[in-house]
Amino acid sequence: MASQLLATKSIAELHEQESSGNQLRRALNATHLTLLGIGGIIGTGIFVLTGTAAANHAGPALPLSFIFAGLGCTFAGLCYAEFSAMIPVSGSAYSYSYATLGEGVAWFIGWNLVLEYLFAVATVSVGWSGYAVSLLDQLHLHIPAALSNAPFGTPGGRETFDIVRTGAIINLPAILIVAAIGAICYIGIKQSATFNSVIVAIKVTVIVLFIVFGVSYINTANWHPFVPPNAGQTGRFGWTGVLAASGVIFFAYIGFDAVSTAAQETRNPQRDMPIGILASLVICTILYVLVSAILTGMVNYRELDVAAPVALALDKYQGLRWLGIPVKLGAVCGMTSVMLVMTIAQARIFFAMARDGLLPPFFGRVHPRFRTPSTGTVITAVTAAIIGGLLPVKILGEMVAIGTLAAFITVCIGVLILRRTRPDLPRPFRAPWPWFTCSAGAIVCGLMMVFLGPATWLRLVVWTLIGVVIYALYGYQHSCVRKAANGAAASPRTA
Repeated sequence: MASQLLATKSIAELHEQESSGNQLRRALNATHLTLLGIGGIIGTGIFVLTGTAAANHAGPALPLSFIFAGLGCTFAGLCYAEFSAMIPVSGSAYSYSYATLGEGVAWFIGWNLVLEYLFAVATVSVGWSGYAVSLLDQLHLHIPAALSNAPFGTPGGRETFDIVRTGAIINLPAILIVAAIGAICYIGIKQSATFNSVIVAIKVTVIVLFIVFGVSYINTANWHPFVPPNAGQTGRFGWTGVLAASGVIFFAYIGFDAVSTAAQETRNPQRDMPIGILASLVICTILYVLVSAILTGMVNYRELDVAAPVALALDKYQGLRWLGIPVKLGAVCGMTSVMLVMTIAQARIFFAMARDGLLPPFFGRVHPRFRTPSTGTVITAVTAAIIGGLLPVKILGEMVAIGTLAAFITVCIGVLILRRTRPDLPRPFRAPWPWFTCSAGAIVCGLMMVFLGPATWLRLVVWTLIGVVIYALYGYQHSCVRKAANGAAASPRTA
């Protein structure tokens, strides 16, 4: 088993798999990929988590936290861009790890990508439910709290491994939106991309309106002191608070790597994948920095620890209240596109792992008419709907963050390893200054992982142990790499 855990797949084998067997429909270009990236990035992070990060960690220095988190994601994005151009196959960090670090690490990353994508769909569905219920209330359509909240939560929202009953029955809106998104993704990638483009246009327009009209209401006194003095606790303001806030709002950047899972549906992946990944990161970082600067200028950071900080800032000024409903609509649209992108990504991770024999074959079934990974899409939607209907956003969001950061670190290390072991491979895109870029990406993402609470780390351990059991009972026995090695070893004897 030890040798099997270290077994890698050759780049040629990955390309051969990509060009044969179950073919997905190639319908995406660089613009589609950039919009998919923006659709995956802008959502819960900017509309929900900005207030928590400012009020509890960074204060007016929140733009620095966005820059720091964006810097770490940019380093990781450069590494993703190199890999996605060199290995344009479904599977994202999972496939890249298989080519560089071996099957054991590939399984660990693939299993953690389930945390990122599937749990992200569930997480965002909970945030979507909150904004949708609020919007419907303004339209005099009331959904009872028992049908719009999770029945399970943590006691008093504390950092704990304990789960308690909340008194609610189910989060019905969260379940319904995931079901709708699953249906769209089932029908086809082009239809999904078109729907996403419309949604992205709406939410970016709303964000630009907030920036354009909100800048006139900035009170510069709210920016002083720019970095509030530390409150006597690590991560509570001061420079450690800036770092802690970057870990909290890191969720706002999750999604750009989902672009790399659509490589097999891209017309020219060697050219278009790097453009989609890096362009979406740059655009979203600029928007995030502007929004966080204006938000902390309009409202004192101590007042921002609310579920809808952007809406709070607008309600504070009579001249901006007309923007309230558009912002809530933009938030609903923003979260819708995030769920769409994450559902697309998770189904393709299942597709790649099933193709390699690490998951049962039905995970890799492609619909004969729509040419989408149909079974993986259904499994993603059903599972995310159940999780989103039962658990609160805090537990889900932290699990998504730690799984994603683990994948980012692995990709950064993988680029360095492949530069050393296979310098001859053609690289349509090359990450600049690899020793600095890859090392910095791993270090920055590692620092953000450190600031996640012990309960989150414990959940990661439990999740990993479940993955180890599944790999030992199924993946190890059915691995295509293992079967190929056994066949090669048996052929001399049969001869």
